Amino acid sequence: MKLAVLASVVVGAAAFAPNSISRQGTALNMAKDIKPKLQYVPCISTDDLPGPGKATSGVAGGLAICIAVDENGSLFALGDKCPPINQPLSFGKVANGSIQDPVLGTKFDLKTGQVPEGQWCTSPIGKLLGGLFEPSGVPTYPVKTKGNVVEVQVDVNYKAAFESQYWSGILDAQGKSNGKYY
Repeated sequence: MKLAVLASVVVGAAAFAPNSISRQGTALNMAKDIKPKLQYVPCISTDDLPGPGKATSGVAGGLAICIAVDENGSLFALGDKCPPINQPLSFGKVANGSIQDPVLGTKFDLKTGQVPEGQWCTSPIGKLLGGLFEPSGVPTYPVKTKGNVVEVQVDVNYKAAFESQYWSGILDAQGKSNGKYY
């Protein structure tokens, strides 16, 4: 009986021990390293710019972007997803160098995207939800106007680099993910 218990302990431990099996032939390991490529890309038309103290949303390089205009008319580009629950930042109000999330009350600095001390989830519902999460900022992007277009500098290879780390599809009847034949 003791031998059976010892054998099951050894087998159980071996099942959870790290192994050194190399998976060199998988699609994930064969993905090429895609380098970042920063580029200014069109986001919105200058005709769609909001007035001072307001923000609007756009898309640049596949990323949701919040274009904010401060009281002086300066443009700022930030990620359009407010932490912690990803509602649009572009619905917020711009004042005193920051934009405020209309739902949870968090303020984000327009230049850095960071949350100033004591400004994380200040609304009543924000106080309920905010305590569950660590304060986190939003990304900021360089922005400029060129002709009648607002351009934002983003990594145009970001999506391809992200997707290169994942398997690409459902296997067909022959076991190939690209639908081609042998």
